[in-house]
Amino acid sequence: MLRIHFTGDDLAQVRMAVKPDALWETILSFHRLRERRRAQMFGEWRSEARSRLNGETSLLSALVPPRGYFPDFLTPPDCGGGLDAGLEAIRATAPERLHGELTLVSAGRGPQEKSPERSGDRGAERAAERAGRLAGLGEGRPGALNRLISVLRGYHRAAIEPYWGHIRARVEADRAIRGRALLDGGAAELLATLPPVLRWRAPVLEADYPVDRELHLDGRGLLLQPSLFCRGTPVVYRDATLPPVLVYPVAHTPDPAFGDCAGALGPSLGRLVGHTRSAVLQAIRYGCTTSELARRAGVSLASASQHAAVLRDAGLVLTLRHGNSVLHTLTPLGAALLRGGAPAEAAG
Repeated sequence: MLRIHFTGDDLAQVRMAVKPDALWETILSFHRLRERRRAQMFGEWRSEARSRLNGETSLLSALVPPRGYFPDFLTPPDCGGGLDAGLEAIRATAPERLHGELTLVSAGRGPQEKSPERSGDRGAERAAERAGRLAGLGEGRPGALNRLISVLRGYHRAAIEPYWGHIRARVEADRAIRGRALLDGGAAELLATLPPVLRWRAPVLEADYPVDRELHLDGRGLLLQPSLFCRGTPVVYRDATLPPVLVYPVAHTPDPAFGDCAGALGPSLGRLVGHTRSAVLQAIRYGCTTSELARRAGVSLASASQHAAVLRDAGLVLTLRHGNSVLHTLTPLGAALLRGGAPAEAAG
């Protein structure tokens, strides 16, 4: 069980990340790459990413076990979510911190996990194999750090960068939901509307977790970081002295996570003509419910719902349920159409 303890000052300092975090998505996606579950959601992405990677994942496999602890230094805070800034922060990690966190990885355990001596010979073999792959990195050798940076950049280029627009759209859709809750009822309402894996029982936010953790914010506040590749349980730093961050899963539909990322408009776009539908698309730019859409576009509720459905079928709008209503936001394709085809912000 994870229990995050808030004071009044902490509630006043709850904030949402402004965009996806490139390194959190990179590291968490590596978990999704190796699992066999969620084939409908991530199966196509796995096939495409693996074909680009050509099996070059041995160092990441040593750093990021399939379950349990992975080093905090791989997802540095206060980098604005950008890839280049994050990689430079990793490069600047103090040798003593590298050694401490990699010792836990090499031993095959994080906090409160079993030691390899209790896991039998196979556990000891895995620990020895990880230690060999991480030789040099735990000593802070520049060559080993350069290799890590190169591996992370290459993995991001293969598995994250082609999908960044869609990742960003999913995170922005979640931000729209949380922002609406914050405006309606303050930080407590925002925390109460987080995904079902998180439970707000004031003044504590609880979640099922692989180990027992008591995280006291002590007036530092909390950064909420929605993530497309975070699934199942949320994630926090092991080191409680780091700036508090809670990474949690965005809402997913049963459809493939990335849909038509190639950007094909499809036959439904033929219906996207005329002033009214253009006004509807403009009205959805910053997210809105169906009722708000009807009011902004000057159409009836039934007409707004029909227009939103056509735009959704064309791949231009994403619709997520929020309580008793639904929230419409733009997909990368819809945003590009409003921009007249101008490129969106690059990954990282």
